[in-house]
Amino acid sequence: MLVAPSILAADFLHLERDVQLVNDHADIFHLDIMDGTFVPNISFGFPVVEAIAAKAQKPMDVHLMIVEPWKYAERFAKAGASMISFHYEAALDRSRELIGNIQSMGVKAGIVINPDCPVKNIFPLLDVADFVLIMSVFAGFGGQKFIPESLDRIKAVSARIRQIGRDIPIEVDGGIGPDNAGAVADAGASILVAGSSVFKAPDPVQAIQFMKNARR
Repeated sequence: MLVAPSILAADFLHLERDVQLVNDHADIFHLDIMDGTFVPNISFGFPVVEAIAAKAQKPMDVHLMIVEPWKYAERFAKAGASMISFHYEAALDRSRELIGNIQSMGVKAGIVINPDCPVKNIFPLLDVADFVLIMSVFAGFGGQKFIPESLDRIKAVSARIRQIGRDIPIEVDGGIGPDNAGAVADAGASILVAGSSVFKAPDPVQAIQFMKNARR
């Protein structure tokens, strides 16, 4: 199981320390980019991403929670992203084209859905996407509680991926921690995004290791 700590929950006064924590113990940097329009919150932009890129020894996974994601994908690729995901709800019929554009930059492209978006909406994109990100909370704020119905959504996407003969990762984001990592893994996830449960944990290294040991 891969663990992707969400930098949104890091201590920004000690960001280099938290970046090193990910380098030493986790697998992926998860960077939530919020614009205050697609979601009711604003996070951080290119200067922070570039600063992390200068120290990152693990891949950077940029999750675009923004309107018109096609306008900014190239800049995030140039800033050092190895993975870029965008919301189906923000791109709709431009999703397939945007996946291709991201991939043409040498970056893995992922499609994201919020809890109220039917999983069947992204089934036509599973033949081209490099990964899927299923939100288990509504995008826009850290620290929310995991929505239990997300497990069935993960299972449905996992089944569809197998049905079409592909083997692409399912990433899950929202309310993930040591208490539910096993159930999420069993449902079909292979990348766990974890924010508060890592950076606010009494022992962040122990929390990461516990989730890494979750098995399908």
